[in-house]
Amino acid sequence: MSIYENWVEQDLNPILSFSSQGKILYTNQEAQFLLNRVKKEQLYDFALKYAPANYGFETTYINLTLHNYIFYAISVTYENDDEIHMKLYKSTSVKQDKKYAPKNVSKTNIFTLVDLTISTRKTKSETKFIKNYDPSIPEFLMVASDFLKLLNSIYDAFNKTCTIINTSVKLKTGEYIKLNEKKHSLVTIEIYADDCGYDIESIKHDKNKSSMILSLESDKAIIDLPLILK
Repeated sequence: MSIYENWVEQDLNPILSFSSQGKILYTNQEAQFLLNRVKKEQLYDFALKYAPANYGFETTYINLTLHNYIFYAISVTYENDDEIHMKLYKSTSVKQDKKYAPKNVSKTNIFTLVDLTISTRKTKSETKFIKNYDPSIPEFLMVASDFLKLLNSIYDAFNKTCTIINTSVKLKTGEYIKLNEKKHSLVTIEIYADDCGYDIESIKHDKNKSSMILSLESDKAIIDLPLILK
């Protein structure tokens, strides 16, 4: 890999290349993290929207929020009709710095909390709950009551006609959050249903009073928690 190629690969801003059909031809590491949250079709649409009228290069200053990412500019370039290239410039992202001094913190097994919440619903519903857990996640410090409150709010928001609700708990690769000047990895919980939607407006979460990061998409809810071990 040349110095130029390595520079692009390690860039902290997402860089993507698309074919004329919207197929991804290249992504650097940061773009791969972004694609875990944003569909490629949406990013391709941005590339077309902000592309220059003629062959060449154009940078546009924008105020674009995509989940926990905020972008202040977008550059798009193309030299032919077969490929188009895009770079998004981050203002802030999930790697934000927060002051964190909560009360009632205790070392908790997150799987136990999720199982408890699901078990309560199984007795009142015919919905099938599918779980996908990463067993390598250890117990970590959190405010269990706040997490349970948010988790219950999310499950309550799903339509009662849902036949299957999926829940995954895994360690997020390549992203972190800074709390009190210390970096922490992220544990992410994704909740989604394949055959029904949910009422986004009914989910309540005060992001200013919690270290939990909530992202609500049209088809899933995502909670990110800092992995604080001590």
